[in-house]
Amino acid sequence: MTDTSRSGCPINLSLEVLGDKWSLLIIRDMMFGNRRHFRELLTKSEEGISSNILADRLKTLLDEKIITREDDPTHKQKGIYSLTEQGIELLPVLAQMAAWGYKYLPVSEELGIRARLLSEGGAKMWAEFMDELRESHLGVKRRRRTGPSVGERLQAAYEKVVMKRVQP
Repeated sequence: MTDTSRSGCPINLSLEVLGDKWSLLIIRDMMFGNRRHFRELLTKSEEGISSNILADRLKTLLDEKIITREDDPTHKQKGIYSLTEQGIELLPVLAQMAAWGYKYLPVSEELGIRARLLSEGGAKMWAEFMDELRESHLGVKRRRRTGPSVGERLQAAYEKVVMKRVQP
């Protein structure tokens, strides 16, 4: 426990790191939207985070070792953000929050489809998705499975709902 912590309670300490909505939404966008650059995180989220808040939360997530930042080899002034193992292991937390929100709150169909599928898929699906995140964010090779990945299945379900809403 640090001198600035309110207590040594694990829930309190977790909330001190992740307790504002922006941090969890940034992690969500990195996990489910594969947004890895500052500009993507700034402009491709429906919630509309401001650039100064995004910069501050990214710094906090970096300081807490939930994400890392490396120079983008394709552009000298860009950085690529990646989830660390700590960040990847937040997937079950986000999946449970999403399942609760899907069950009790008026979520939109297109934004709720991933929550429903992750809830139905449970821990086995979460573990598979975390392995996919380890590969894309940490470079850890995983055994190839046949068929689409969890990320691909979630994206396809989202796109199907979006297309259904667009077509009369």
